[in-house]
This record gives sequence, C-alpha cells and structure tokens, in this order.
Amino acid sequence: MSKHKKNRNVGVVGVGMSVFSSHREEVNQPEMIFEAVAEALKNAGITMDDVDCVVHGNMELFEMVHQPDLWHTLGTGSRGKEVLRVTTGGTTGATLVCAADALVASGLHDIVLAIGFEKLQEGHTTGGITNMADPLWARQLQTGALTGMTAADMIEEFGEERAKKVSMRYRILMDENCMKNRKAHRRLGLTMDQADDLAVNSPALVGELRMIHMCSQSDGACAMIFASEEKAKQLCKRPAWIKDHITVHREEMFCIFGDAPYKTTMRYAAEKLFERNGVKNPVEEFDVFEMYDPSSWWATDWLREFLLLEGDQHLKMVENDEIAINGKLPINPSGGVIGSNPIGATAMVRVAEAAMQIMGTAGEHQVPHEVNKALASGFGGTMWTVLFILTSEVPQ
Repeated sequence: MSKHKKNRNVGVVGVGMSVFSSHREEVNQPEMIFEAVAEALKNAGITMDDVDCVVHGNMELFEMVHQPDLWHTLGTGSRGKEVLRVTTGGTTGATLVCAADALVASGLHDIVLAIGFEKLQEGHTTGGITNMADPLWARQLQTGALTGMTAADMIEEFGEERAKKVSMRYRILMDENCMKNRKAHRRLGLTMDQADDLAVNSPALVGELRMIHMCSQSDGACAMIFASEEKAKQLCKRPAWIKDHITVHREEMFCIFGDAPYKTTMRYAAEKLFERNGVKNPVEEFDVFEMYDPSSWWATDWLREFLLLEGDQHLKMVENDEIAINGKLPINPSGGVIGSNPIGATAMVRVAEAAMQIMGTAGEHQVPHEVNKALASGFGGTMWTVLFILTSEVPQ
C-alpha cells in the first residue's frame, strides 16, 4: 500500500449535535450527549445495534470528572461495545475524527460512532488550561487562546484602522451565519453599522483583543457516524468522504532576541496536505471551509496561512465578503468557534459541519451552491493543527 493511502474508504453517514449554550442546566452530561447521539443515529438510519465501536473524548481537566466515558454510557449507548477514550486538548474533537476514520479505514470496524462533548459550566476552564502548561517555563504565561499578540502583529503589518476594520467585519459576518444556525450559542444579531461602536465599547480583554472578538465557553456535544465504503453507500444517498487529513505540532516558543521567523503549523499542514492531494489553488478548488477560529483576529490571520495566500489577499477576501455564506469561499457558515465553543467537541463540529455541507443537510446555513469539496481544521495547544479534506466523490 502506498504512503497515505487508506486500506478502504470511509464516509460520514450521520451527524448529530446538541443545542450549544453557556449553561445547559436542564440536562446532565449523559443527557446532553444523548441529544447528539440520538440525532446522529436517526440521520444515519441506524440503531446502536449497528455500531461496532464508540470513540469518546473531552478535556478531563475542565469538568474534573475522571473517566467520564464510564458515566456517559447512559448517554452514549456504548454498553457492551468496544470503547476508546481520546483526549488531546483543544484538538480532541479533530483527533476523535482521525481515530474513527482510522478504525474504519483499517478494516477493524465497519461502523464507528465518535462523540465529543464539553460542559464547561461544571468546571474551571482557565484553571484547566493554566495547569496544562510546563510548570517551570510556561505556566505563568499560559492564557490559552486569550492573547492579543496576533492583533498587535496585524496592526503593525497593515495599519491600525484597516486591521481593526477587517477583524470586526469577520466577526459580524460570523454572527450573521450564527443567526442562520438555530443551535449556535452566541446569536447576537449584529449588523455592519455597529462595527465602529463595537470596536470602541466592547470590553477589552488583552491588548486590542476585545470581548466581541473572542470565542465563548459553551456546553454542548457532537456525534458523527463513520462507515466503510460498502456500508456508507447502503446507508446514505450522499456520504461525505474523508479523503485525507494531517496533524502538525509545534511547541510554543518565544525569542528574547526579537521575532525569529518560523512557519506556522497552519501553513505547514496546508502545504503538505494540498501537495499530496494535488490541490494547486485552494480558494478556487474548495467550496467551503469550516475553520477553527478562536477569535476574529486569529481567524483573519489564519486565512492567509491555510489558503496559502500572500500579502494582504486574506484581508481583501474579508473586505470583499468573499468569505460570506454566499461568497466565493464561504468560511464557517455554522458561525464558527466564535459562535459556539464546547471545547472537547469544537474541532469535531468543524468536520461535522463540513460533512453536512457536502451531504446537503445543514438546513438554514447550507451554502447556496453545491458543495463537492470541503476543508475543515482543528486547533489546540501547543499550536496543534489538524486539517481535513472531505469530498462528495469517492476518493480514488
């Protein structure tokens, strides 16, 4: 078998999500997970009897529940099944997808259910993130995604007025998408004529990063069902095929002698993945991109990295609304991470939303053109990127 070629193809045949909110106090963890699992099974037209294996994940440090997969059996329906537990920080949801894909592609299982969740109201997110850092070198500096460094860099490169306007435009475009997604957490009803007011009056967090730019903390769960090619064709009219994915790590670093040049994990992942899949012009070749966007500053900057753009091409995409749901390359028609962020599920939601766009099941936030090729990304510490290509055509 050649390098990076699967033993057999894997298709997504069912997706389910709970409602995302800051406080899902009306349900406990298993009940919230059940919402997503039940919806995924219904959409795939199967029952738990058809599922061979369950892959489960979240960030244990956030809720401080040891081995939550045991308790969650009540909601996952995994009693008597083979169960794997995966936790890789912010990328947990993306790694769950990688694991489920590998379990089916290997031939070990025909149908795998993957579940990501987080119930952040029941824990202490900041405490969890801080304690993940190296206790000697990094713990006092660790803030997770809460950083103003990218805003400062963009302002230095493109000027304060233009950089701030682009970041805020991205934020409002995402909220317009959230308003089309009935399960999204932050549905604020923002309009472009509020941009100047928000840029001044939204509470400051750090540097030029303001509350309005930043993602939320959400409660929520996501479930996806992966099937072998034979099963996928039986179960689904239009499966979303997992064509390829790549995972890239880089330890966080700083240099006391100034800005040392480096290649971001986003650009490195995109270069490698596109090269081995023959992608020459990602903006032209992909129909939608579900990007892990922790803040509108990072999101705008990462467009350049993931899409292999140069200069200010990424700013122009935002300024010209090319990333809008009816634009040339819609970014996050779901509203993205800025709209909903149940951390252990967040990266899976990106892949699930990309799959739904291909399957044509995204409802009110379905992009208006046919989606045949989608890109999805996950992100977490330490600058960990997972990047996926999904297609409507069976991979060759």
